[in-house]
Amino acid sequence: MESGGDGTEETLLPLELSRFQLSEEFGFLLPRPLTELPAAYAPWMEIAQDLPQLISSRQLRSRVQQMPQLSTWQLRGQEELHLAHLLLSFITMGYLWQEGEEGTVKVLPQNLAVPFWEVSQTLGLPPILSHADFVLANWRRKNPNGNLDTIISLPGGESLRGFILVTFLVEKAAVPGIKAIVQAIHATLQQDEESLHEALQQLAEALGEMRQALAQMHAHVDPAVFYAVIRIFLSGWKDNPAMPEGLIYEGVAEEPLEYSGGSAAQSSVLHAFDELLGIRHSQHSSAFLQRMRDYMPPAHRAFVEEIHRAPSLRHFVLSSGSLRLRTAFNRCVLALVDFRSYHITIVTKYITVAAAKAKQAEQGDRAGPTTAKPPSALEAKGTGGSHISIFLKSIRDSTRAGLIPA
Repeated sequence: MESGGDGTEETLLPLELSRFQLSEEFGFLLPRPLTELPAAYAPWMEIAQDLPQLISSRQLRSRVQQMPQLSTWQLRGQEELHLAHLLLSFITMGYLWQEGEEGTVKVLPQNLAVPFWEVSQTLGLPPILSHADFVLANWRRKNPNGNLDTIISLPGGESLRGFILVTFLVEKAAVPGIKAIVQAIHATLQQDEESLHEALQQLAEALGEMRQALAQMHAHVDPAVFYAVIRIFLSGWKDNPAMPEGLIYEGVAEEPLEYSGGSAAQSSVLHAFDELLGIRHSQHSSAFLQRMRDYMPPAHRAFVEEIHRAPSLRHFVLSSGSLRLRTAFNRCVLALVDFRSYHITIVTKYITVAAAKAKQAEQGDRAGPTTAKPPSALEAKGTGGSHISIFLKSIRDSTRAGLIPA
């Protein structure tokens, strides 16, 4: 127990990052992901490390069919489980989409489906590639100077690497904002206006840094590659016309199961900021965002829900009558609006405009026989299955509505 005061204040405060598998340095990112599994799991590792080549040569499905069915009981601890989930989710996406949109399969073979299901159940994650795999657990340092790289890749070369690592940098830039949430909630509980003002300033700054990190997409990701090559491998089997019936996980369930593809909406960061600032989205957008929480690691989802249960920050700012607090609060809301507007700009470039260009090229048949036909099933949708520009604009507008009027 802490000495001084009533002795209990410090240890009983409700929000502590470590309680929710959050790191002081890395936030929602896995602090130091493993890059190797025990030797028994070499068959998974070998396939996963060769995915881009196996997919482009159309050999992945036959390699998976020859893969031994491995038991998951030798996997120890969160890090090994996260790496196993990462490998199996990437292999699954490659297996599913190897032949593009027209050549999907209805069944995930048992030797892949069963271990993937078991690892997913243990982690509380869905048996599909999600933001938790793609970004949070898929980074390593290439050398001691800190150059970043991914652990597992898919087709898309440098653009895929750029897409994953820029998203990593956005998550990393959010860390001071995550700490600011904790400080803001404690300050609200203790009615400490000074500490709250400081926390709100830190949150607004973190949002600005996140926007700057996101801007690096332009330098590292080619829109044509993102749209025609990368995107399909992030697509799921729920709300996707290319796989209307879902997917049978052989040896797990006889009925097909449906899961949404990877989506930025699965990142816990903006959910946490929304909850703190009391942002209320439209019924339709809110239902989609709520569903995306099922794709978060359970401890991260619990963190977001804990913020939701905390006393209302907005209410405290209003009842304080402090113009300084209101200004700081509104600065956070505007920084969040700004981040979301910028995200719309990125999505417009990488999906809407890229889709139009791909269509043009196809009609003029300038693409030639070597270019993959871009997937059309998700033309206007995000990989998570939402109608993307309508959804993102609605989210941005309801964020703006969270401003406290003067």
